[in-house]
Amino acid sequence: MQHNKVLILDFGSQYTQLIARRVRELNIYCEIHPFNKIPKEVDSFNAVILSGSPVSVRSENALHPDLSQIRGKKPMLAVCYGAQYLAHFSGGEVAESNTREYGRAKLAFIKEGEDFFENIHEDSQVWMSHSDTIKKLPTNGVLLASTHDVENAAYKIEGEDTYAIQFHPEVYHTTDGHQLLHNFLIKIANVNQDWTPNAFVEETVDELKLKLGNDKVVLGLSGGVDSSVAAMLLHKAISKNLYCIFVNNGLLRKNEFEDVLHQYADMGLNVKGVDASARFLDALAGKSDPEEKRKIIGRVFIEVFDDEAHRIKDVKWLAQGTIYPDVIESVSATGGPSATIKSHHNVGGLPDFMKLQVVEPLKALFKDEVRRVGASMNMDSHLLGRHPFPGPGLAIRILGDLTREKVRILQEVDAIFINNLRSWNLYDKVWQAGAMLLPVNSVGVMGDERTYEKCVALRAVESTDGMTADWVNLPYEFLQKTSNEIINKVKGVNRVVYDISSKPPATIEWE
Repeated sequence: MQHNKVLILDFGSQYTQLIARRVRELNIYCEIHPFNKIPKEVDSFNAVILSGSPVSVRSENALHPDLSQIRGKKPMLAVCYGAQYLAHFSGGEVAESNTREYGRAKLAFIKEGEDFFENIHEDSQVWMSHSDTIKKLPTNGVLLASTHDVENAAYKIEGEDTYAIQFHPEVYHTTDGHQLLHNFLIKIANVNQDWTPNAFVEETVDELKLKLGNDKVVLGLSGGVDSSVAAMLLHKAISKNLYCIFVNNGLLRKNEFEDVLHQYADMGLNVKGVDASARFLDALAGKSDPEEKRKIIGRVFIEVFDDEAHRIKDVKWLAQGTIYPDVIESVSATGGPSATIKSHHNVGGLPDFMKLQVVEPLKALFKDEVRRVGASMNMDSHLLGRHPFPGPGLAIRILGDLTREKVRILQEVDAIFINNLRSWNLYDKVWQAGAMLLPVNSVGVMGDERTYEKCVALRAVESTDGMTADWVNLPYEFLQKTSNEIINKVKGVNRVVYDISSKPPATIEWE
């Protein structure tokens, strides 16, 4: 089946992925491409969206897309930088704002009778994020909406299906952003809503059958959502020719290795559990630098996985749970290097000594879509609802050097925290939670005796994609009970603190 699809041209905005996710929520397939790498098959796209950008259209570094095959030929929505670009280089005027236009704003005027603003009312909240403003509309520009502070908040080009907005419909703070994208894509561009989880499963399984035939495929399971859903898709396509390997690196949550193995077996997967915890922990002994820990874990994982893969005769494919953000984050919209906040575990190409072809059944999906696909295959909701867990596991939640005793302490602390979240019906209200073992001791008193033991930090955040995150305001009663239980039951801990940092400026993990 050939789906209708939308092209999103990325100018480096922090919100570009959100645009794509909002489009996908409308059951419409879309792809993100850098503004200067427009696909040759641009005619196959039904509509185009231009993203925002940190760059000013007035600067020497302004980003210039080639819109010759798009503008006036396809429905186009220009967001923020895109709107300014169309104005500045098509007869309008863009100038620096007297004040930075950032944050919540309210629409004060909407032109009547426009499909673009159907079911959106004056006084609707929008989110602004720009330091330039459109002073004069481009040639044939028609004003569609204003806020109290921004006159040219939205416009269209007469004679074209070209629309432009200064605000961001993709962020949750724009309360009618979903409706506006619906109006543009469905009412104006006539894009079909045919991108559904059931359709994805059916088409992907058929493609995998055709692609893999009777070949054997090996897949490294992590216990997380992505690899589990990838495994089920492959299982549907090739059944017993799929060989799953679940490696215990000694840094999983308490009892996780045994629990997840049983869960996979119940799903009918052909899975082998490999306990390589001693190998990992020996390699990590005395290492405290977070990047070095990540690299060691990645190296040892590949070594263990390769050892096991070679025990399976005639394997031709390696399956990976790569998802769409992994693919597009590796491409810089501006052509320059992207900043590396931290290395990702087990992401990227295979080492030369593993001569296998790669199959990635989820590489077109966002995380929330992966969960919906899993649900459409009737996978266990407990598994699909699992919080994200870092590839290096507890290694990057133990700050400083790593020992078996520290792993034991953190596993015990983490188990109490996570189990209490579940018993208080808080687990599903949190996007990710975990405990950090800090490299400090603190003075305490237990049974009239002085103690000098470890301090742990609890962390719980709410997020939609991990790109930004806010700390969760957990009930004081919950924190009190959890803290008391940790200190009373986990030998070696005498102090518990709660992390109330948001991302940014902090990250979700501490290393």
